[in-house]
Amino acid sequence: MSNVKLPTPLPLQQFARCVNDAQRPADYVGDWPEAGRVYAVRVLPHVRTGHPQVHVLGFYAERPYGAFAAHRFEQVADVWLN
Repeated sequence: MSNVKLPTPLPLQQFARCVNDAQRPADYVGDWPEAGRVYAVRVLPHVRTGHPQVHVLGFYAERPYGAFAAHRFEQVADVWLN
């Protein structure tokens, strides 16, 4: 038996509104958020830098993309799940 405890995510659903949909990279393949729309998101720290990144749930993007900078979104609501 191991004493390792894996982190468990909080039972929380986050929603954020896209405020900046400009400067889409030329080689980007995948879904891109539209300004003014609200999305279900998950905010996680970047592995190396620790800066928050926004992952839009249900979006598809080819590597190395898949997360958006936090300045592109404003938090709208947090819904605690039971």
